[in-house]
Amino acid sequence: MAEMFRGVAQWFWDPDVWLPPNVTWDSFNEPKVLKDNVLDPQDFAKFSDLWYPVPLAIVVIILRSLVEKKIFKPIGIRYGLKDQRRQYPAPNQTLERAYRGFSKLSKDQKEELAATTGLSYIQVERWLRQRSQADLPNTLQKFCETGWRWVFYSSILVYGFVCLWNKPWFWNIRHCWYDYPYHQVDNDVWFYYMVELSFYWSLSISQFFDVKRKDFWEMFIHHNTTIALMMFSWTAHFTRIGTLVLIVHDCADHLLELAKLCRYVKYRKLCDAIFVLFSVTWIVTRCGIYPSWILYSTLHDAAGFIQMFPAYYIFNGLLGTLQVLHILWTYFLIKAIHKALVKGEVEDQRSDSEPSEDENSAVQRKDK
Repeated sequence: MAEMFRGVAQWFWDPDVWLPPNVTWDSFNEPKVLKDNVLDPQDFAKFSDLWYPVPLAIVVIILRSLVEKKIFKPIGIRYGLKDQRRQYPAPNQTLERAYRGFSKLSKDQKEELAATTGLSYIQVERWLRQRSQADLPNTLQKFCETGWRWVFYSSILVYGFVCLWNKPWFWNIRHCWYDYPYHQVDNDVWFYYMVELSFYWSLSISQFFDVKRKDFWEMFIHHNTTIALMMFSWTAHFTRIGTLVLIVHDCADHLLELAKLCRYVKYRKLCDAIFVLFSVTWIVTRCGIYPSWILYSTLHDAAGFIQMFPAYYIFNGLLGTLQVLHILWTYFLIKAIHKALVKGEVEDQRSDSEPSEDENSAVQRKDK
């Protein structure tokens, strides 16, 4: 069995796959002289570093809980948001089993439940609707979740610019390929990578407990593609291009979360203004800078400096997957803008898949 695992490990870590020709893993275990600079083995990215973000993700989740409860919950209450739990329907084991066992019940299934429980068809529908709404967070909870994401995205964006401002590849992207793969990882870049990875691990975990979104699976793919891309870029020593991908993606996210915060506290005009700023930033960074600067460099510039190898093609495949998601979300964004022009207010097409307060009130009046 041990021999089998060793064989699988040797096959998986084949340097002919992960590294350029004539480079092996042992190449990073000895000092390298590049021009007038001597790089020691500890200056290079190590796969073992990627274990740090996993336990750190738990720390991020704990920090998130503290920020939500100690900072944004009091702010939300001050702005009039109520900490009210949604009312659960009367206990009914048969209906509870059906609710947990099926994501959506057909008309025939509901009629069968009505016959089994002795309730009317309308009473079964009402019970299931109330049970579904009881699991959804209220506006205050959504305000707190959004507040945490805004704090993180804003902080990491500022740190990203501070970290990269004096890096040569930030101003000339071709430095991502000079002397590849022997790139020194400075402490600030190491910290940037580890914190971002920890955050995305925490999102991937907490997504199953957060507000359910219409684009749940798109976000799931996005989070895990981002994690895979970061881990892959770190392992294959594409750390420089990886930091540029991170900062481009961080530019718009904080604006979307800020717009949502304003919407939850009913600052509609401010929400719409920030959403317009977000839309412009999103389209410029995700559909302009990302493909024309980063993808162009990985697909065109790299060929003039490095010899091609399998990991390079996989890396570009992951970058391409992100661009496909960018196009998909831009479509949702344009739909939101069109809807705003028709209705006179912005409504995020990627918003939480729970009914609004007005919809809840209408449902309750209808039930009565």
